[in-house]
Amino acid sequence: MKVTSAEFIKSAFKETDWLHDNLREIAFLGRSNVGKSSLINSLLGVRGLARTSSTPGRTQSLNFYLINQQFRFVDLPGYGYARAPKTIKAEWGKAAGDYLAQREQLVLSIHIVDSRHEPSKQDLQLHEWLKHHQKPHLIVATKADKLSNNELRKNMDRIARAFNSTQVLIYSATERRGRDQLWGAIEKSLKR
Repeated sequence: MKVTSAEFIKSAFKETDWLHDNLREIAFLGRSNVGKSSLINSLLGVRGLARTSSTPGRTQSLNFYLINQQFRFVDLPGYGYARAPKTIKAEWGKAAGDYLAQREQLVLSIHIVDSRHEPSKQDLQLHEWLKHHQKPHLIVATKADKLSNNELRKNMDRIARAFNSTQVLIYSATERRGRDQLWGAIEKSLKR
C-alpha cells in the first residue's frame, strides 16, 4: 500500500473520547516495550509519528492515527513491564479491553510479540481472548533483525507452537522485513 498521508488524531483514555464515525480501524497490541510504535512508524514510513521510548509503558492511552484519509491505526497501551501504579495499569487494561470487545470499526488486531523471547503468560491470554471472541487477528514477531537466521528460525518455531498457530509473521522495523506481507494482511482486512 502506498501511504500518502498519516497523522496523529487524538489520544483517548475512555470510550467517550473515541472517534465516532465509520472508518475502519487496525489495532496494534502487545506487551510494553515490544516495539508497537516502531512497527507503526516503519509501516507508515514516517519517523516519530508514533512516540517510541526505551522506557516501557509510555503508551498510556489509545492513540488514533488517520491513514490516507481512509482508515485508522490505533495504538493500544502495552501490558507487562510498565513502571506505573497498579491502579493506573488496571485503567489502561480496562480501556484496551473495552475497545477490543466493543469497537465495531475494528477489522484487525495486530498482536505483536518479541521474536527474541518466549510468549508471556499475558501474550497467551490475549491470544486466547481474541480467538474465543472470534476477533480477526494476526501475530507479528518483531525485532527479527536482532537474531541470527538460525536463532530466528528456532524462536519462530517455539512461538508458533506456543500460540498453536502456523501464521506468525516475522517483522523488522529497521530492515522493513515483513512490511509488504503485513500491508497485504491489512489491505485484505480493510476490504471485508
